[in-house]
Formats: sequence, C-alpha cells, structure tokens
Amino acid sequence: MSKGRQRGAGRGSAVLGGSRGETVRVKTAAKRRPSSTRWLERQLNDPYVAEAKRFGYRSRAAFKLLQLDERFHLLTKGKRVVDLGAAPGGWTQVAVERVHAREPGGGRIVAIDLQEIEPIPGAILLQMDGTTAEASAQAKQELGGGADVVLSDMAPPATGHQQTDHLRIMGLAESAFETARELLEPGGAFIVKVWQGGAQKELLEVLKRAFDSVRHVKPAASRADSAELYLVAQGFRGRRG
Repeated sequence: MSKGRQRGAGRGSAVLGGSRGETVRVKTAAKRRPSSTRWLERQLNDPYVAEAKRFGYRSRAAFKLLQLDERFHLLTKGKRVVDLGAAPGGWTQVAVERVHAREPGGGRIVAIDLQEIEPIPGAILLQMDGTTAEASAQAKQELGGGADVVLSDMAPPATGHQQTDHLRIMGLAESAFETARELLEPGGAFIVKVWQGGAQKELLEVLKRAFDSVRHVKPAASRADSAELYLVAQGFRGRRG
C-alpha cells in the first residue's frame, strides 16, 4: 500500500522547477548492460520520479494526469471515474484526490487492470481485462451508473520495433475507446494515451465524431524523447446505433 499521505486536490499542482543539481551517475555501470545503465541514470536524474516519492504517488505518471487535469478540469468533486490499465495506481491516486472520493458527497473511482493493484483508499479495484463487456458491466454496477470520465494510460510491453509498438499501443487505445463508449454518460470525457504516427489519425477521426472536442496534449511530465501523446476528448455525444 502506498505510504503517501492523502492531501488536498491541489497537492501536485506546483510546477517543478529550480536547479536539478549535478547529474547522478550509476556506479555499477560497468556491470550492467548499456540500456539498463541509461534507464537507471534517467530514473535517478528525473525530477518527477523524486517528486512522486515525496508525495507518495506510485509512479511518475501521476504528474501527467495532474497536468492534464489542471488544464481541462475534468476531475471535479463528485465525478464518477473509471481508470483502465490502472496498475500500479498513480492515476487512480490522483483521481481519488481530485474527485474527493474519500469524502461525503465525493465521487467514485473504479480502477481496472489485469495485474493486482495494492489497495488505494477511496478506490474500487477490479482485477480483470478492462476492455471486456464484463468489465464494463461490473464498473457500472460499482459506480451505480455510467461514468463521467474514463482514463486510459495503457501501453503494451515494448518490443523495440517502432512500427510494431505503435500499432500495439494504438490497438489498446482503440479498445479503450470502445470501453469508454459503453461506460460514458452524455457529456462525459475520455483521456487516452497514443503514440505519434499514421494510425493515430484514424482514432482521432473516430473520436471527433463521438465528442464535441478532441485535443492532442503532451504534458510536461512526458519525457521529451517519448513519442507519447494524450488525446483529451470532451462532450461525449452518446452511443449511437
């Protein structure tokens, strides 16, 4: 269980700034593969990794959702939220805070993942494939109705082949949209991770038909060398046909 303290809705709103200090080098680099050394050095020198530990978030990805929500204000008190592919739970932690899920009159959070997620106070955790009809039905039951917001930060394990990885993550994004389409109430919102590339345009066109507005966003917490983007779709027009 996360040992971080549950704070107010604005706990992660401060912009990271100031000097990052000297670059930390991995002392055991000679015993590691170059790729492993690069990954570890990046982790050691990443201010978002340090801030995640300081605030008790389970992953640096929590700051991506915080930054998206500061811009679009989707996670307000009382909202019903489904977090797809939620493990290890960083986005779920943010959602719990922002919708005040642990307070009277607060929202409800359902987090779904094939992996087990350690308990998060204020969230309902489902260990199952979030893109199935069974998951949608159970999420609705737990929420007491449809969702106001569906989140998806899902990504498949990387193969190292750029085109393959792109197609796989876009396949997940499309599956996440189909789930969101079943769960969302009219007027609802959907945030999904995609990668830059040709297949992204097809999903974008589908979302534009289903929502009043769709925007591409790359939050500051996304690494500069990452191809990831987030599509933020607002104003769900409802299921048709």
